[in-house]
Amino acid sequence: QLSSSSIFSVWTRTRRSSSSRVSALLYPLLGACFWASVAGYKPVIIVHGLFDSSEDFKNLKMFINQSHPGTNVTVIDLFDRSASLEPMWKQVEGFKAAIYPIMQNAADGVHFICYSQGGLVCRGILSTLSEHNVNSFISLSSPQAGQYGDTDYLKYLFPQFVKSNLYHLCYTGVGQRISICNYWNDPHHRDLYVNSSDYLALLNSERANPNATEWKKNFLKIKKLVLIGGPDDGVITPWQSSQFGFYDNNETVIEMQEQDLFLRDVFGLKTLAARGDLIICSVPGVQHVFWHSNETVFHTCMEKWLE
Repeated sequence: QLSSSSIFSVWTRTRRSSSSRVSALLYPLLGACFWASVAGYKPVIIVHGLFDSSEDFKNLKMFINQSHPGTNVTVIDLFDRSASLEPMWKQVEGFKAAIYPIMQNAADGVHFICYSQGGLVCRGILSTLSEHNVNSFISLSSPQAGQYGDTDYLKYLFPQFVKSNLYHLCYTGVGQRISICNYWNDPHHRDLYVNSSDYLALLNSERANPNATEWKKNFLKIKKLVLIGGPDDGVITPWQSSQFGFYDNNETVIEMQEQDLFLRDVFGLKTLAARGDLIICSVPGVQHVFWHSNETVFHTCMEKWLE
């Protein structure tokens, strides 16, 4: 039979042990919150690409929290997998509704990391949401100037088509209900693209857009535009589209600085460049599906812009 002093001794040791375990769990959390508060890290919002889901961005979340402890990172869990084929404007409205409350709770603003097709979704949000407070817009291997290539994605989605004849589908009312057709940019059928694209041609003001001035004003509220891509991507075609370069009608790549949309500053690229707020980051040796899990890409192209 235990004496009262023995019971008290056991209780004391148990309490100390429990207290130690709680401290071990609590102190790192408090430390992370403290550093996040001191450093003032802004929330990061991640928007995924075609056929992705929020689960695919665990490594990127880890990189962010290792370099900027305590950062609130949200991967928006919408339009996952096959639902990412929904029309782009529908996705813009859905993501916007999910993202706006995060913005409202971030007095100092937020950062965007938008991957692949998600980079075009984010452009739609930034153009149409006048109250956004995005500081850095990081476009991670996104076909910002459009897509035109015989990729595995194309073969999977449209096995009966190749790049040279996909315009027969994409530039129709039915085709424009499919996300990839909203930014399919066939350089050999420029007029059809301009007149049929319900999304990219409007964002780029390649077709008359009564909202162009307002959209430009909204887009230019960002503090930094970071365009990340590389020659070994294998999906974004041409890869320079990730940095607003694209084919002419001979399929020769015209770089961003020589593109009409830059020279005429139709939605603000030239203004951002003049402000010193347009950052180009090219990394060789990275295939498309690995951009968000490549630690070198994170440290080289993203980390600096997530303060």
